Amino acid sequence: MGKVLFWIVIIIGALLLIRIVASYNAREQSDSRPKQAKKRGAPPVEHAEAMVRCEHCGIHMPRSEAVLSDGHIWCSTEHAKLGVRQ
Repeated sequence: MGKVLFWIVIIIGALLLIRIVASYNAREQSDSRPKQAKKRGAPPVEHAEAMVRCEHCGIHMPRSEAVLSDGHIWCSTEHAKLGVRQ
């Protein structure tokens, strides 16, 4: 029974050592890459833009895409013509 426990401890220790070395190597490789390559997902946002709400349908959109008319905010010229929904 003692020999079995000895080999189990040796195998677990070897697996732990392999995992530590692999994580160290992965960290070294990721540090050598340029910073742009590290980032994944959405492209970087240059600046945040205020969101506004259409007074007819209630949809939210960036301020640059909104139609401003008579102090009201609309998502399209058609909604500006229709006016505020009751």
